[in-house]
Amino acid sequence: MELARVRGSVVATRRSDDLQGVKLLIIEPVDEKLEPKGTYEVAVDAVQAGPGDLVYWVMGREGAMALAKFFVLVDAGIVGIVDEVDV
Repeated sequence: MELARVRGSVVATRRSDDLQGVKLLIIEPVDEKLEPKGTYEVAVDAVQAGPGDLVYWVMGREGAMALAKFFVLVDAGIVGIVDEVDV
């Protein structure tokens, strides 16, 4: 799992049937000091996160398993909203 900040959303008029009704968000990965690292990613939202929220996310198969229907073709999924970080 990694931390990220939600930066926006994606609107897709055409998408896979398995992604109907699933919110897509743009996230910016951050390090343990909450400083930006890496490039923006698009992730499915399994927890109703919003712009500015600090979230934790997973990639690969774990990202797909975040949705109610397993094995949807996604690369990244938001699986939690972070309340506090203590390093």
